Amino acid sequence: MSKEKIKEFGEYRAKMNERILAQDNLVIKRLFNLDTNTYSEGALSSKVKEMLGLVSSMVLRCDDCIKYHLEKCYEQKVTTAEIMEVFAVANIVGGTIVIPHTRRALEYWELLIN
Repeated sequence: MSKEKIKEFGEYRAKMNERILAQDNLVIKRLFNLDTNTYSEGALSSKVKEMLGLVSSMVLRCDDCIKYHLEKCYEQKVTTAEIMEVFAVANIVGGTIVIPHTRRALEYWELLIN
């Protein structure tokens, strides 16, 4: 896996989100807005919320969501030690079926930080 994969993921996500939002579906627009606002600063910091989003994505086994939240965690200056604790929580909550996602998540995290 290379840094190009990070770029490709971001470009694809942006392109498809634009196409989805261009359909002008009110429910989808509201859902996207709600998702964005959920991770804003509040009683919990954006950093904590992104780590919670990462745990949830790992437990739900959504690789695209995991990548997205890893990128957001990177932007929020989450440390590798913190990421490993997030991975630990996700594996305890989700069980051993989360291990393959943890492997891919660590690989993607290492691309982000290197």
